[in-house]
Amino acid sequence: MSKIIVATDFSESSHNAFLHALSVAKHCKSDLCMVWVKKSDIEKDKFDPKSDPVKQVKSQFDELISRYGPELGKNSISYKIRTGKIYKEVADEARESEAMMIIAGTHGASVFVEFWIGSNANRIISLAPCPVITIRAGIDAERPLKKIVMPIDSTMETRQKASFTGYLAKRHDAEVHILSMYASGLRDIRKKVDLYSQQVGGYYDKEGVKYTIEGIKADNFAETIIGYSAKISANLISVMKDQEYTASNLWMGPYTQQIVNHSQVPVLVIQSKETLAAGLGF
Repeated sequence: MSKIIVATDFSESSHNAFLHALSVAKHCKSDLCMVWVKKSDIEKDKFDPKSDPVKQVKSQFDELISRYGPELGKNSISYKIRTGKIYKEVADEARESEAMMIIAGTHGASVFVEFWIGSNANRIISLAPCPVITIRAGIDAERPLKKIVMPIDSTMETRQKASFTGYLAKRHDAEVHILSMYASGLRDIRKKVDLYSQQVGGYYDKEGVKYTIEGIKADNFAETIIGYSAKISANLISVMKDQEYTASNLWMGPYTQQIVNHSQVPVLVIQSKETLAAGLGF
């Protein structure tokens, strides 16, 4: 694990994401790289319109490195300034630097916007070559990680997030709450979900990851997962990028996107790729 990318625009939301990324980097003993993307329509209220915005950005980055750099010990904090579309440049930087993770703040979305437009955070998730943690604006995320909610459904891919989630849990001495999600009352479907949860539990037994398993019936996965996370005071939800969804939430879009937009705790989204489970160094 070499580097964590954190997207920033120097807003309150992105600073919160930076502090969360700093905490994760300390526990994972990783380097941290801050990425700012220059656009042609730079928001004037963030910078003095009479001066060079890039020069101001570099100055702010230098201040952050001077203040927080010592907290990473042997690891480093650096920055990159790129030009283009935010979501594409952040994803490209992660790909080029072979980053282990991206962390980004998000302003969330309304019921209508999230289905038709999406946000930079959702687009980063779509293009990212690695897991992404998103943190909604206004959420003072508790650090370090203590309780991680990881739903397991009936899809084959659902277990792929177990390795990276377990890696974070072990680094933080956190507990993974494996949540068996039953979208159907059919016995065979429930047995499959239970089997997948037990397989993940067996894997965690071997790797020394603390965990619990609980089953729950849900018509709307997003609402159930967010509600369960609040009930146990979790401070991370781990989901796959593409998950099954039911007719009850079809018009709202896939439930992973709903969780990213509405969760009151950070959300870890892992792409459906076997390669993400390799080389984590438990």
